[in-house]
Amino acid sequence: MAMENYASRNIDKIHTDVLSQSREACYKARDAFFACLEKESGKKPTEIGSVGLQYPAECKKSRADFEKNCRPAWVKHFDRLHCRNRTSQRLLEDKETRRGPLSLPQPYTFKPTSST
Repeated sequence: MAMENYASRNIDKIHTDVLSQSREACYKARDAFFACLEKESGKKPTEIGSVGLQYPAECKKSRADFEKNCRPAWVKHFDRLHCRNRTSQRLLEDKETRRGPLSLPQPYTFKPTSST
């Protein structure tokens, strides 16, 4: 009964301090997880997160903290963002190593055929 009474009195009040603390906790958990991914990047990924993100078993605890402290939509968003950034970085690095001679299209020159 007391909880219903409290909720009915404060229906329009937004608790910004609670929201900012929650957001900060989420960001810290996210940063810890992605730092673990970078640190353990040489190890074979064995676990699967959302949107196809794979991570090593050593990062399982930080992943659980990340999922606990962040909303599922945020976890999915940050996973997508990380995968996209990693793919872009890999493509940029590969482009530098695979660069070969540049060949531009040559203008067409008309050669008349001799008609006999």
